[in-house]
Amino acid sequence: MATSVERINPAIENLPDGIVGGANAVATRLRGAIVDGLFTYRERMPSERQLAKQFGVARGTIRSALRQLEQMNLVTRRAGSGSFVCYRGYADHEDITELTSPLELIDVRIAVEPAMARLAVVNANAQDMERMEEALLRVEKETTDPETFSTHDERFHMSLAESARNPLMLWLYRHINEVRGHAQWVARKDKVLTPHKIRQYNQQHRNLFTAISRRDVDEAEKAIREHLALAKADLLGQ
Repeated sequence: MATSVERINPAIENLPDGIVGGANAVATRLRGAIVDGLFTYRERMPSERQLAKQFGVARGTIRSALRQLEQMNLVTRRAGSGSFVCYRGYADHEDITELTSPLELIDVRIAVEPAMARLAVVNANAQDMERMEEALLRVEKETTDPETFSTHDERFHMSLAESARNPLMLWLYRHINEVRGHAQWVARKDKVLTPHKIRQYNQQHRNLFTAISRRDVDEAEKAIREHLALAKADLLGQ
């Protein structure tokens, strides 16, 4: 009598062989595989038997790891059918830059950049300060052209993120900078970035740099908050 053969999910070949750390470690590896797109939305995960063999652990460990993924809302488990991915990243179905308005962007910057400024005061080294000053001098040279100012302004704020010396913060701000290229904002640059406003923004850039160079946490945070508050008010036409 012919016996049924379990289909092997090809994605399992990209999972590690063997693992140390039990269910938590297995859950961490599987979470990474799901978030990275190795297993996609609505796809059936490999069976407990396959995963146990791949990771070199007991099936009970796999069941515990899958329960953790279910609690994270990454998979849903169906009795008799297995576990299915219910996580979908933005890349699967939508572009976050198209969903984020300029006002939503500035609200995120207000939440993130004061923390960047505090970290820069504490962590920036001499090389970071030189890079930030170079970016500052470039943005200060531009007093009339919105496009050129915006390019150098992005670079100055990116140098702030780099000076925070936190890789996750830098990763996050790189994505924020990508959203800053949104068509809705580009369309409003000429209206918002008048020569008068450019001078105001540059004075605030200078205040921020001075506070960081003096290692003054309070003044640095105050400077970036004032800068972003002005940018938000200008965006709203206030």
